[in-house]
Amino acid sequence: MKRKELIRQLTKAGCVYLRPGANHDIYINPVTRQKQPVPRHTEIDNDLAKHIKKYLGLSG
Repeated sequence: MKRKELIRQLTKAGCVYLRPGANHDIYINPVTRQKQPVPRHTEIDNDLAKHIKKYLGLSG
């Protein structure tokens, strides 16, 4: 999955950019208060994208 597509899905679901990390950007779900790093690679493995969305409390 392209990183831009994952970010688009996260922001559409209500997650917001919190801060930059060393090699990742940190996103937070304001509803669940869960934080999750998103790598800055142009291509993100589908299993990792699924894990990120699940941890943030999103479906799929």
